[in-house]
Amino acid sequence: MSHAEDNSGTRRDFLYVATAATGAVAGVAAVWPLVDQMNPSADVLALAAVEVDISDVEIGTQITVKWRGKPVFIRRRSADEIKAARDVALADLVDDSARNVNAPGKDAADENRSLDETGEWLVMMGVCTHLGCVPLGNSSGDFGGWFCPCHGSHYDTSGRIRKGPAPENLPVPTAAFINDTTIKLG
Repeated sequence: MSHAEDNSGTRRDFLYVATAATGAVAGVAAVWPLVDQMNPSADVLALAAVEVDISDVEIGTQITVKWRGKPVFIRRRSADEIKAARDVALADLVDDSARNVNAPGKDAADENRSLDETGEWLVMMGVCTHLGCVPLGNSSGDFGGWFCPCHGSHYDTSGRIRKGPAPENLPVPTAAFINDTTIKLG
């Protein structure tokens, strides 16, 4: 074996490795813009978290805010509404899941759906779980909560489906109190 043959094998190996590395870098450089364009835009990131001032919400009323392009109901419930929600037997519910990302895996008891321990504050997505309509609030429907007139879904004072075609309770989004007068969504 001559010295020239030794060097050519080493040179060939180097050329293979260098070509493969250059091709890999070029491939990543070509694919990166396609992957990067799938990241959320700045306007979407700005809506990722919203702070809502609740200082003017009276007992027994609600406000609707827009978060991530969807309505969110924030209701300050009266003592009667809380009692009505807490008196419901879980066996009477269509959906027995809390559907609360703040308390995953819990049952649909009112205590697992409200934002605070007293049950005064209820925060939920304002989209009917049947076909995505926006239910009417202000004690509408047969159970004193929300009513979707499009297809007749009735939700109680805790946002749980009680009657109609909707298969699930109104979902509770990520929410927390920042202070006594501000709720942060997201």
